[in-house]
Formats: sequence, structure tokens, C-alpha cells
Amino acid sequence: MLKGISPIISPELLKALCEMGHGDELVIADGNFPSESVGKNAVVVRADGHGTAEILDAVLKLIPLDTYTEKPVALMEVVKGDTCPTPEIWETYDEILCKHEPDHHETEMMERFAFYERAKNAYLIIATGETAIYANVLLKKGVVTP
Repeated sequence: MLKGISPIISPELLKALCEMGHGDELVIADGNFPSESVGKNAVVVRADGHGTAEILDAVLKLIPLDTYTEKPVALMEVVKGDTCPTPEIWETYDEILCKHEPDHHETEMMERFAFYERAKNAYLIIATGETAIYANVLLKKGVVTP
């Protein structure tokens, strides 16, 4: 345990976050996301028992979003024809993003397979136990300044 770091940030996750550089991307994946197959070339860290929102909040306490890109956040949009309503968790994400990055958290909506393709190039995938659907969120890491 370390002071000031959420206990849901495991040593393995903390190491991976420290290794990331400016422009590297990470995915906080829901329980249905194919983390291992999409993340063949990524560091995959398990966070079973935790939800995507609590992981998002803990991660954004440690890393900034990229201010050199227009939209440093991406969500997987609802598949056309899917009858589910707009996922409520997206509102929770917006609240968390506003709390940590009030001036720069524009979000890109991505088609499902385009999201998977982009996620294949992520440095880190955090596989959560989130049960909400369409709860995947991709972040581009920014520059840590003094």
C-alpha cells in the first residue's frame, strides 16, 4: 500500500501506468471486451471485481489526458440496430472526466470494430469486471508537468 494511491491500483497497474509515455493509449475495458485477444501486443492488467468508472477515477488521479489532441477520450458507440438505450455509465464518465480534466476531455464516439482496431495499438488494457454494456473507454495519456 502507498499513501495517496487508490488501493484498487495494483502494483502491476501502477507499473504499467508509469511506463506509459505521452501519446500512449490505454483502454479501460468492460467484462465483455475481448481484452486478451485485442491486447496481444499490449500490457493486459486484470482488475476483476472493479467497475470501469472506479478504475477511470483512480487512473485519472495519476495521469493527465493529452492536450495536444482534439479528443483524448474515445467510447465505443452503440451498434446500429441495437435496442439498448444510451448507456447511463457514459454520464458517470463525463462527471469523472469533468472532475479530473475540466478543460480538456472531448470524447470521440467510435464504431465497435474501429474501436477494437484502435485498441490493438493501446499500450495498456485494464480488464475490469464491469457488467454495463458499451462501458469501454480509451484514454490518450498526456504530458505530466511540474
